[in-house]
Amino acid sequence: MAKLWAGRFKKETDQAVNAFNASIGVDQRMYREDIEGSMAHAAMLSRQGIITEEDGRQIRLGLQSILKDMDAGAISLTPEQYEDIHMANEQLLTERIGEAGKRLHTARSRNDQVALDLRLYVRREIGEIAGQITELLEELCTLAEANAETVMPGYTHLQRAQPITFGHHLMAYANMFRRDAKRLENCLEGMDEMPLGCGALAGTTYPIDREFAAGELGFSRVTDNSLDGVSDRDYCMELCGCLSILMVHLSRLSEEIILWCSWEFKFVELDDAFSTGSSIMPQKKNPDVCELIRGKAGRVFGDLQTLLVMMKGLPLAYNKDMQEDKEAVFDAIDTVKACLEVLTPMMATMTVLPDNMRAAARKGFLNATDCADYLTKKGLPFRDAYRAVGELVAICIETGHVLDDLPLDQYQAVCPLFEADVYQAIDLKTCVGERKSLGGPAPDEVRRQIQKIRAFLESRKSE
Repeated sequence: MAKLWAGRFKKETDQAVNAFNASIGVDQRMYREDIEGSMAHAAMLSRQGIITEEDGRQIRLGLQSILKDMDAGAISLTPEQYEDIHMANEQLLTERIGEAGKRLHTARSRNDQVALDLRLYVRREIGEIAGQITELLEELCTLAEANAETVMPGYTHLQRAQPITFGHHLMAYANMFRRDAKRLENCLEGMDEMPLGCGALAGTTYPIDREFAAGELGFSRVTDNSLDGVSDRDYCMELCGCLSILMVHLSRLSEEIILWCSWEFKFVELDDAFSTGSSIMPQKKNPDVCELIRGKAGRVFGDLQTLLVMMKGLPLAYNKDMQEDKEAVFDAIDTVKACLEVLTPMMATMTVLPDNMRAAARKGFLNATDCADYLTKKGLPFRDAYRAVGELVAICIETGHVLDDLPLDQYQAVCPLFEADVYQAIDLKTCVGERKSLGGPAPDEVRRQIQKIRAFLESRKSE
C-alpha cells in the first residue's frame, strides 16, 4: 500500500526501514483515542466551514463504524499494512467513505495528532489507576479498623523498637498511597490542555477553533505555544515519576509482607489463592506475588529513565525519538495496574495472627522508653532515667527476664523512685494506649487516621 507521504519520494522504502519505522504494533492500543480526536477535529472543520457539513457527517459516521469494528476485534492491524494507528484509521476511513476521508487531515499533522492521542490515553489510564488506589486504600482502612488494638513491634533498623498496633502500621501505608493519588491528580491537572491545532510545529493558516475541539474532548484549555504543544512529553515523565514513587511504596509494603509471612515473624498468613509452592520442597508456601511486585518496581523505574534520557537532548520540535515514549509509558501503566490488581485482594484475604504479633512485642524490651518516661514523670531527668532503664535491661538479659516480670526489688535497687505501679505503666496495652499524640498508635488516634483517609476517598467520589 502506498505511503500517505509518498509523493515526495521516487523510491520505495526499504523493507527493513519499514519494519524499523513502524509503530503500529505499539500504538494501536490508542485506536479509540485516535478516533475520538479525529471525530472532534472533523466536527470542528465542518463547523468552521473548512470542509462541508456533508463531508463532516460522512467522516464521523465512517469513524464510528471503524471504532465499532475495532472494539469487536474485526480489524487486523499489521506493520505490513500500516505504519501507525493514525495512518491506519485514515486509510481505513478513505477506503470506506472515499474522497471525504481524504479531507480529515486538513489543518492537522501527525505531530499534533499523536500528541493528542497520548494525552487522551494517559488521562483515561490515570483515572483507572486512581480507582485501583482507591480500592487499596479502602481495604487498608478496613484492615486497620479491625486491628486498631492489635499490638505489634514497631521497628527501626529492622530491630524491635517500640510497641505500635498493626492498624497504625497499615495507616502509614495508607498515607503513602493517599499521596500517590494526589500526585496523579496533580499530573492530570497539569496535562489538562489540548495540543490539537498546533500542526506539525507552526499551527495552521486555516480558521480553526481550538477551544471548540478542546471542549468536545473534555480539556479545560489548549496549549499556548505550537512548538511546545507537539514536543511536550513532560506529562509522560511526570506520570512515570508518580508511578515510580507508587511502586516504591508497593515494593516496601510487599517486602514487609514477605517478612511477616516468614516463620521468623509469622505475623500474617497469605491465602492459598495468593501463594505458590515449591517444585521440590512440599512444605513451602511462597509469597511470590509480593516478590514479583518488588521486582517489577525496577521496570517502572527503567521506564522513567528511558523517557528522561530520550528527551534530554532533543531540539524543538518533534523528533522521531519521541516515538519511543509510548512503549515506556504503556509498560509503566500496565505494570502498575497489574500489581494493584493482585495486591488488594491478597491483602483482603490474608489472615492476621495477633497472638504472634503480641508475643514478639513482649520481647526485645519495647517498653524500655515507657519505663524511662515513668521515671521522668516522677521528676528524674530523662538522661538519668535512660541510664537507669539501660541497667535494668542489662539485668534482664543476664537473668532471663523481661521488664514486665522483673521483681520490684530489683527495680528499686537501681532507682528508688520505682513503685508497684510501674508494671501498669509498662504494660504493652498501656504503652500503646497512652501514645495519643497526633499521628500516634493509640487505638482512638488510629481510628481518627482511618476516618481522615475515608474522608479523602469520599471527597474524590464527589468530584
